[in-house]
Amino acid sequence: MITASEIQSVKQRFGIIGNSPLLNHAIQVAMQASPTDMTVLITGESGSGKESFSKIIHSLSVRKHGKFIAINCGAIPEGTIDSELFGHEKGSFTGAHEARKGYFEVTDGGSIFLDEIGEMPLGTQARLLRVLENGEFIKVGSSKVQKTNVRVIAATNVNLIKAVEKGKFREDLYYRLNTVPIYVPPLRERGEDMVLLFRKFTTDFSEKYSVKPVSLDEDAKQLLMKFPFPGNIRQLKNLAEQISLLEQEREIDAATLGRYLPSDQTRLPAPYSGAGSSQDSNKDFSERDILYKVLFDMKKDMNELKQLVLETYQSGGLSANIINKHQNLFEDLDHAVKFDDSPPQSSSPVNFPLVIDQVKKNEEHESYEEEAIEDIIHEEDDNSLSLEKKEKEMIVKALQKHQNKRKHAANDLGISERTLYRKIKQYDID
Repeated sequence: MITASEIQSVKQRFGIIGNSPLLNHAIQVAMQASPTDMTVLITGESGSGKESFSKIIHSLSVRKHGKFIAINCGAIPEGTIDSELFGHEKGSFTGAHEARKGYFEVTDGGSIFLDEIGEMPLGTQARLLRVLENGEFIKVGSSKVQKTNVRVIAATNVNLIKAVEKGKFREDLYYRLNTVPIYVPPLRERGEDMVLLFRKFTTDFSEKYSVKPVSLDEDAKQLLMKFPFPGNIRQLKNLAEQISLLEQEREIDAATLGRYLPSDQTRLPAPYSGAGSSQDSNKDFSERDILYKVLFDMKKDMNELKQLVLETYQSGGLSANIINKHQNLFEDLDHAVKFDDSPPQSSSPVNFPLVIDQVKKNEEHESYEEEAIEDIIHEEDDNSLSLEKKEKEMIVKALQKHQNKRKHAANDLGISERTLYRKIKQYDID
């Protein structure tokens, strides 16, 4: 039977702060499993301190004099994780200039901690299952079976049962790893441990930055314990460092602490709320949403402007009816554009002076209107010519220039003679 004093001794040895019953139970299970060679699966949220429990298990086991290696399975690329864990032979893949030992070979007689085991690829999971069942593995690019005597301690922050249901994790491997389960409680389930950890972190940072340690009043302590801390110990440590460095007053009240706690209860630091920030959540658009809205509005205005130009060209001029029909296009100009519904006094088309002033104020109105109509006519002519028609004309001109010598014509056009021959047949050029 493990006593409370033995648990406290382990806490002091591995720097674990807290007196939560859930935390004490997890430490007790780790101490009971340490003398055995049973596989251990540590579960808990990210930042809750799972790696500390792997060190407890190794240090209190008979393998404590052997090697201990901690591997983050999510940080190793899928294409190289087999080589990292099991090794490879020379020339087994591109870049394998020499043979290499894997972690399971290096830690023979010791322990290996596989963090984020849920991120391990399915192919590697099959290899790991063989190690757990038979103590055998094969290097990448080899056919020789090798033996290893390694204790596996795994950890994950995902629900492996759901991963099994989705086909992302092998069911047989899950039950093989879950011989001894250890649940590390999140910070929000540890009660007053938050205050103890905060005091420990602020003491450390006061020494680091040579400042007086900060302390919390009773209201601030209550606020701290009510906050869920989804980032767990990492988030609490960052909070303690911010306050230790930025606050002038060393006595922290609830109002001061509240400024450092995210209002949306995420892992991110509290956002800066300046004087100009909006409190209306309905106006909280992202930059992408705003950009999309601007682009859609521009597209709509362009379509309406094309319609206006087309109607103007077809009617022979800008009439009052056309302008009033598209009045919304000119609402954002410095001067509103208004026309009467009465017909113009002269036979000439109604001009558009205010819009012209916005485009080019130094030109006379009459010359601008003539040039604008000319440009529209030319653009209509250009658009009537298809790409194929222009390409055919260029080929005919090149052939005429070089007296139907295809080789020289192809060089002049920048294409191969074979392509030119195909184009001549395509366009039926004599």
